[in-house]
Order: sequence, then structure tokens, then C-alpha cells
Amino acid sequence: QVQLVESGGGVVQAGGSLRLSCAASGSAFSFMIMGWFRQAPGKQRELVATITNSGSTNSGDSVKGRFVISRDNAKKTVVLQMNSLKPEDTAVYYCYGRGVGVTYWGQGTQVTVSS
Repeated sequence: QVQLVESGGGVVQAGGSLRLSCAASGSAFSFMIMGWFRQAPGKQRELVATITNSGSTNSGDSVKGRFVISRDNAKKTVVLQMNSLKPEDTAVYYCYGRGVGVTYWGQGTQVTVSS
């Protein structure tokens, strides 16, 4: 059974930084794409950033230039470095992993940015 376990959420002031990590465990399975989505109260889940196993990245317009995604294929981890955080970045952040015909989600980690 594959599990995605997030860590690194918390409370930070506007303008600050946080680093989210996600580790895949339970299988030798390799994800083609890993990344992060987020969901704020009353809103739909939205793309934050994704990265393929060859290193190609994609990110939502609202985080471009502020958030950086990286991954370590050998360790099956993906990291989201969040800089210049804004109150509107407050949400539950979910780790995401997609392979051939399968998709996995982490349990979510809360990020709160105070103004």
C-alpha cells in the first residue's frame, strides 16, 4: 500500500517562508508526476506545482516566482519551498503522486499565513 506523508506545514507571517516535504512509502512504485495541490475553505482544490520524474515543472499562476518544487527520485520525496507567503496562500496543502493508471493523495497539511 502506497502512502504519501506530508510534513512542514504551520503558521507563518506574511512575507515569510515555509518548506513542505512529502515522502512516498510502502512500495517500490515510481511516480511519473509528483506535486502539490491546495484547498482553501469554501474553494475548490487547485494546482500549486507539479514535477515529472525527468524534472519538468508546472505551477499555478498565483505561486509563480514565489514557490519552488523539487524532487528526489531515489528517495521518493518531493519538496515545496514557499517564499514571500501571502494570507491568500492559507489552505490545506495535499501531496499528489501519479503513476500509470493510479493516483495517490496525502492526508494534507495546514498552512496558515497571518497578515
